[in-house]
Amino acid sequence: MATSGLNQLRAPGQQRRIGLTGGIASGKSSVGRLLAERGLPVLDADVLARQALAPGSVATAAVLDRYGKVVRWPSAGAGIDRAALGRIVFADGKERQWLEQLVHPIVRAGIEASLAELASAPAVVLMVPLLFEAGLEALCSEIWLVDCDESQQLQRLGQRDGLGESEARARIKAQWPLARKRGLADVVIDNRGKPADLPLQVDKTALIRQL
Repeated sequence: MATSGLNQLRAPGQQRRIGLTGGIASGKSSVGRLLAERGLPVLDADVLARQALAPGSVATAAVLDRYGKVVRWPSAGAGIDRAALGRIVFADGKERQWLEQLVHPIVRAGIEASLAELASAPAVVLMVPLLFEAGLEALCSEIWLVDCDESQQLQRLGQRDGLGESEARARIKAQWPLARKRGLADVVIDNRGKPADLPLQVDKTALIRQL
């Protein structure tokens, strides 16, 4: 674990808002679960994004209107085949940008609504994979980055999602490189070790940050 010395207030007020981010398959969700086990409220942007594309939603209708039956999930009514949608947007930057412009405002609105509900909580974790890419760091008072090597991301994406190397690399390249994010983070949690090492890293971070 390392800190960047950039611990400055990015969001007004006394509530601590920890922006938890990283690269795809870097271990954000694992860190988020560990922080939730410590009693911290965790707002998961991925959950909000899935809700945005739920059957019957306005965003889902827009996606189906744009791509048609290619992304329609036959057994889910007006639902979306997320794997098919992923193959399209990760192969074409313009299509990915279109989808992000559709979904990101919905996710931001959901985060802001949840923050209003949690206004009395002393600290809240905002788990956002595309924190910097979506410009959501302004909602946070500090940024925690879960860090690892690209080779580990590739291995984990293959094991977790069954992606081939070319698909995995395309998804990694769709995000800012971790090297760029490191310089913008207040805390870097090193997830290059064994899975059993991660709770120790999180506990050490929480102790130093006085959570």
